[in-house]
Amino acid sequence: MVSELLPEKVSNYLDALVPPRQPEMARMENFAKETDFPIIGPASGYLCYQVARMIGAKRIFELGSGYGYSTAWFARAVKENGGGQVFHVVWDEGLSKDARQHLGSLGLADSVTFLVSEAVQALKQTEGPFDLIFNDIDKQAYPESLPVIASKLRRGGVLLVDNTLWSGRILNEGDHSPATEAIRKFNRAVTTDPAWIASIVPIRDGVMVAYKV
Repeated sequence: MVSELLPEKVSNYLDALVPPRQPEMARMENFAKETDFPIIGPASGYLCYQVARMIGAKRIFELGSGYGYSTAWFARAVKENGGGQVFHVVWDEGLSKDARQHLGSLGLADSVTFLVSEAVQALKQTEGPFDLIFNDIDKQAYPESLPVIASKLRRGGVLLVDNTLWSGRILNEGDHSPATEAIRKFNRAVTTDPAWIASIVPIRDGVMVAYKV
């Protein structure tokens, strides 16, 4: 899991404010803790759900979806918005299978299209536009993904991006690793482009919320 930027008591408080989840969601959260698997966590997941509900999202594309934890938040939002489709995309067939099982147990699988593919290539090949795109791919690929995302997201749509504070490494002037530099470049590109209205919400590892003007 990422290093917490917030004091543990603050992170725990934010997670505790999230309404109780179904037992299957709790199992997914516990598995992440036990195995150190990087899910977005309750507070960030609820933020994703909230934004999707607020904009009435019916078509959502996830760039990097793990075993379906973030997908579950998005699929719940889509279902409550009157129905639609969430695209879950991972390279790994095993993760895709796990996601199918989890989403099935949650009664949300009918709202999800499961793809085993490189995420940006899958987005290129999938007909848009989308109401919301969630980006959680390899960090080095963040800058190159932006033009594809912009071309597939509708005007008035929202881009959500995980790990934009990168455990604080972007603040370390001595860190010039490819991933850190890529996140710096991505954050600058979005926040300085008048085509976006963007803020980084400093929960967990930083979630960017960007509105396409």
